[in-house]
Amino acid sequence: MSTETPTLRLGSTAPDFEADTSNGPIKFHDYIGDSWAILFSHPDDFTPVCTTELGAFAKLEPEFSKRNTKLIGLSASSAEKHRAWAVDIEDVTGAKVGFPIIADPERKIAHLYDMIDYQDATNLDDKGVQLTIRSVFIIDPSKKIRLIMAYPASTGRNSAEVIRVLDSLQLGDKNRITTPINWVRGDDVIVHPSVSNEEAKTLFPKFRIIKPYLRMTPLEVSDP
Repeated sequence: MSTETPTLRLGSTAPDFEADTSNGPIKFHDYIGDSWAILFSHPDDFTPVCTTELGAFAKLEPEFSKRNTKLIGLSASSAEKHRAWAVDIEDVTGAKVGFPIIADPERKIAHLYDMIDYQDATNLDDKGVQLTIRSVFIIDPSKKIRLIMAYPASTGRNSAEVIRVLDSLQLGDKNRITTPINWVRGDDVIVHPSVSNEEAKTLFPKFRIIKPYLRMTPLEVSDP
């Protein structure tokens, strides 16, 4: 596998790879299958912030499953170490990690997905190799990257934000809408600019015009 970093943008095909994980070997695209996927990286095993994050995602896994979404983590350690770490995660957070954690001690996948931290010279392993940052990728069933977020190693993620964006993307794919600032599931949405007012009368009977370019509507959605 080449360690040359590709240019990944929204809409890029998520690079495929084979790797060992805490749940055994996988081929990434096969693992995704017809689902959505959340790929998220961690600097290292047995670290404080990562332990809280993996516990939080493990607790929320049923919510992601309702949204036809698979979770998969990555950390710069071995699969054997991941499995030992999972015991600590359950002990600390009360959550059992059921999704796989990719073993990436040589940073091959980290480089493939540009997960390396170049701003923090202290973010190194015991061999002096750069550790991964807290990257998040939302990938749809066609294997396209729909969201990229990157946090420094020192800052834990907001799991509710990952679900919020996933809801926005999935609802936007099914309906001709976008979502406004701080939107959460159940709030009013924005009628997509490509929808004329005449179409909107049929698609969104309760829509209202705030400005010619801003039209809001309630959107009835079933529970995920």
